[in-house]
Amino acid sequence: MSAGTAPRRGGFGRLLRAEWTKFRTVRGWVLGLAVAALVIVTLGLTAASGSHTSCGGPNDVCPATPVGPGGEAVDDKFYFVHRSLTGDGSITTRVSSMTGHIRKPDVTPGTRNEVDGVVPWAKAGVIVKDGIRQGAAYAAMMVTGGHGARMQYNFTQDIAGRPGGVSNDSPRWLRLTRSGEELTGYESADGRHWTTVGTARLAGLPDTVQVGLFAASPGDLTVQQADFGGSIQAVRFTEAIAVFDQVALEGRTSGGAWEHDDIGVTMEPDGVTPHHPGGFAQSGDTYTVTGVGDIGPTGDGQRIESTLSGLPAGLVGVIVVGVMFVTAEYRRGLIRTSLLAGPRRGRVLAAKATVIGTVTFVAGLAAAGIVVVVGTRILRANGNPVLPVSTLTELRVIAGVAALLAVAAVLAFALGALFRNSAAAVTVAVAVIVVPHVLATTSVLPVGAAQWLLRLTPAAGFAVQQSIPEYPHVISYYAPSAGYYPLAPWAGLAVFCAYAALALGLAVVRIRRRDA
Repeated sequence: MSAGTAPRRGGFGRLLRAEWTKFRTVRGWVLGLAVAALVIVTLGLTAASGSHTSCGGPNDVCPATPVGPGGEAVDDKFYFVHRSLTGDGSITTRVSSMTGHIRKPDVTPGTRNEVDGVVPWAKAGVIVKDGIRQGAAYAAMMVTGGHGARMQYNFTQDIAGRPGGVSNDSPRWLRLTRSGEELTGYESADGRHWTTVGTARLAGLPDTVQVGLFAASPGDLTVQQADFGGSIQAVRFTEAIAVFDQVALEGRTSGGAWEHDDIGVTMEPDGVTPHHPGGFAQSGDTYTVTGVGDIGPTGDGQRIESTLSGLPAGLVGVIVVGVMFVTAEYRRGLIRTSLLAGPRRGRVLAAKATVIGTVTFVAGLAAAGIVVVVGTRILRANGNPVLPVSTLTELRVIAGVAALLAVAAVLAFALGALFRNSAAAVTVAVAVIVVPHVLATTSVLPVGAAQWLLRLTPAAGFAVQQSIPEYPHVISYYAPSAGYYPLAPWAGLAVFCAYAALALGLAVVRIRRRDA
């Protein structure tokens, strides 16, 4: 080596090895991360073990939740007037009116308060369904109480048609045609000029299906803020009454009288008497169908992320380790040694952030995998209905939670490098990551404020654990306290990553200025 040539000190790979060696040789850091993972598993499995559901009856077993063609849990409750259709064909009808009744909160205690009207997602129209089994594939063309004409199929899919309601002065014509596995929905104002609303392909649709008229009406949801925080939700009875005429069937259909079934009707405790049954009446060529319930995905039941109740507590442990990974060096004066090993200060911090993020991801992956898989099995064994999700969604939740923990560790590390004080860095990290999530998901704040908090703070990253999406065509309480986040899973995590990157960048700027 010639005189005047400086020795080349380690590249980034050598820095990574040095920081990994440093991490694994400090028992407190390794133990702290292990404890954080153990807290997530222990609290999650304990909560799952303490959750029990029973529905009464001879066997004390809750009925299974219907599952749609896509594997999602569904509501499939409606009144169905039908005939069989073999091969291709169509059904056309005019909906001349849709009325109904809505149960409202009682004004006078003990006096039932029921008013005339229909809820926005009350629906009536024509439908083709693979039999009368709950969860079977279907396509429907319908009018709704407040969202105009729609074509919906297989529970999760919704296509908007022309807006506007239906009345005696303004009837709506509907048509649904079948060609193999393909079904097409049409609407018309006069029965002569038709507009295509949408087309659905129902894979595996058998040659013989059921075709006919239907009516359904989901419950009326009311939400009130409680006096001491939280919310009070109530779903009350509603029904839709639709009048059809000029019904025309084309294709090979069964003759004779129409069959009619109250799909999914709930029974009274005696197991015989229907609770809020639908109905069917015929007068000449006019058909009146009364229906309750809904056709769509459901969010009623436990979710796989309910096993992650220990995540906020585990995050606190991760934050402490992430902060100590850098502040311990400042406290002991060892940071100078690290900088001498790698004089490019940004690369030193990048190496340390990579190590703490990677080891936390691995620990989080193990913890999330155990608690989600085992916790879900415990919930089901205790009689809890757990909403089914695809394997891909389950893996996304597990990997997403591990990534959430890793990003939290990096953000905590960056704050530690900025403040160079353990107590201050831990306090700030907990305040911007854990506290907003707790405030938003415990109904302490109004829904709008809670949603903005989970859009604009690092707590947006918690969205990555949501397994059941929001469906605009389904009435539900879409609030953080009910498990719904305002950002999509990966979008929420991206916001969290942006905060971590910003903090790490500021830490690099500071260390270059002060330790140069």
